[in-house]
Amino acid sequence: MIRFSPGCLPLIAIVGFLLLLPLFFAHVMLAALSKLGLAPGVAFLALVGIIFGGSVNIPFKRIPRADDYVVDPLVLFGFGRMLPRLRVVRGYTTLAVNVGGCVIPCAIALYQCARIIAQGPGAVLVTIGVSLLSIGVCYRLAQPLPGVGIAMPALIPPLLAAIPSVVLMPDFAPPIAFVAGVVGPLVGADLLHLAEIKTIPTGMASIGGAGTFDGIVLSGLMAALLA
Repeated sequence: MIRFSPGCLPLIAIVGFLLLLPLFFAHVMLAALSKLGLAPGVAFLALVGIIFGGSVNIPFKRIPRADDYVVDPLVLFGFGRMLPRLRVVRGYTTLAVNVGGCVIPCAIALYQCARIIAQGPGAVLVTIGVSLLSIGVCYRLAQPLPGVGIAMPALIPPLLAAIPSVVLMPDFAPPIAFVAGVVGPLVGADLLHLAEIKTIPTGMASIGGAGTFDGIVLSGLMAALLA
């Protein structure tokens, strides 16, 4: 019979919490996706794609740099920290899009746009207005940080998307909030700040590069959940 000393209980509690935390986040994300009119099977596939696609970046452009930087060639596939000894020197910055952090949320947002258009001009105007508000605030808050990329406060974009959506169109708020929550960080924080990538000492800049925990994903899902 295995006996645990009282001093082991905090450690067991911490380990149990860490094991259950991913399940909790997965449940929350599924709850948010279910509010977007997705079938349970489609929502599950989207969740799996966001989680595992967060390790995949698709490069699309190289920006020449005046100075060289040491980068990891496997960082595009999410294995940079696992194999830190594989380093090369490059004189350019690679621009990429993350599958889980950008491509899949944008695909879901396009589907939500079709649903919004079907609701009529009022829903379209509300979506445009809330999205422009989110883009403007995200642009003002986003800051280029060395070694990080473009960063901004995590909770402000979903609140900017959710609150106006609930106030202006409460019966159809989640799709509008999701679209605004995705478009705000994508356009305001990432695309409008691409020109500043040259000033950041980094070998790769990925749109949605934080994958599951990127601002685009979290903002869209949190906005839909809050709405």
